[in-house]
Amino acid sequence: MPLDPLTMLTLSVALAAAAALYLAIEWRSIREPSLLFWSAGFATISVGSTLALLRSSGFLLIGIWFANGLLVTAHFLFLLGVARFTQTRLSRGWWLIFLAWLAMLVLPDGPIWSKVMLLANSLLVALSTLRASFLLRPHGKSLSVGAGQLRYVLLAHGVFYLAKALTAVIPGTLIDLAALRGEIIQISLVEGAMAIMLIALSMTGTERYRREKQIARLAARDPLTALYNRRALEVRAPRLFEDVCATRPGALLLIDIDNFKPVNDLHGHTAGDRLLVALSEMIRAHLPEAALAARLGGDEFVILLKHASTERVTRLGNALREQFQQTAAYTFTTPEPVTLSIGATLFDQPPASLAALIEQGDAALYASKRGGRDRIRLIDRTLAGGESMPDRVQR
Repeated sequence: MPLDPLTMLTLSVALAAAAALYLAIEWRSIREPSLLFWSAGFATISVGSTLALLRSSGFLLIGIWFANGLLVTAHFLFLLGVARFTQTRLSRGWWLIFLAWLAMLVLPDGPIWSKVMLLANSLLVALSTLRASFLLRPHGKSLSVGAGQLRYVLLAHGVFYLAKALTAVIPGTLIDLAALRGEIIQISLVEGAMAIMLIALSMTGTERYRREKQIARLAARDPLTALYNRRALEVRAPRLFEDVCATRPGALLLIDIDNFKPVNDLHGHTAGDRLLVALSEMIRAHLPEAALAARLGGDEFVILLKHASTERVTRLGNALREQFQQTAAYTFTTPEPVTLSIGATLFDQPPASLAALIEQGDAALYASKRGGRDRIRLIDRTLAGGESMPDRVQR
């Protein structure tokens, strides 16, 4: 089958319709607004390419002006989808694109009509496409693999339309939109079919990659406090342990809330949840750089430090303990004060496992509870410390 203009338009209709359907199916499972905009954009291209076929039957207003207007609309929808994906707010001035296209209706018939129409159409498409590519530019690192691919596909597509606009001002160039004659028109139809495939694949990969990252991030987080869960901590802890040595000890702080049950019994589980969230925010605020924090479950939390020392551990534990006590006392009335007990262990050799290290912290936490609560108990397992268990902080 020869790749004549009508064949290429028919192929574009089929490709755009397939892309619109595929992105719509993806949207039904992912529910990302950007996919809906992109699906609508391809559906608009499919309709516009179908109407473009009518110019061969003499329907020039529908087949040229209206069909190309839909092409401009489709690329504007692509821009809206990219804006939603990058969480960027577009200015209202972008809607002037449609006013500019409406102005094409007043063009008088004449030998340069096709060139002016091609010039306006190409510039408006290039404007939306290049802006979408600019929104996907890397910020320190690319938004995702798919987003990077989409950025460059849109960039190439926009540059092509800029070059297409330049051909319209070259004297002697044959451009006949009514009969689809002219070398640039032939090239544009081929580029359009290729762009539909590449843009659709890039858009699907972009949202799928981000969705997978979101799922992975949610799976690693405690749903209430947004700190790491135990499974995520087990994955990340070995990297921290690799840096532990005699000159750079590590530390674990196991934190438990004293008298937490009366908060739930007297004020309800919602109040208990608020207290857990408050403690997680304190931990996040005091967490040193490169440290890890997680909620193990219930009212038990853990912090892993690198480049630790006795002073650093006790200073962090004290800060959390004092701030939490003030917050709990101000927020909830209970028969006994709601406080923190902290068991800490300092080590200068990578532990056999995170579970083994937590067991050591649990021993220190038990000593803290037995010693009267509202305090931190430290086990120093470094060579310098010799596994002594002094009370590092008193009430």
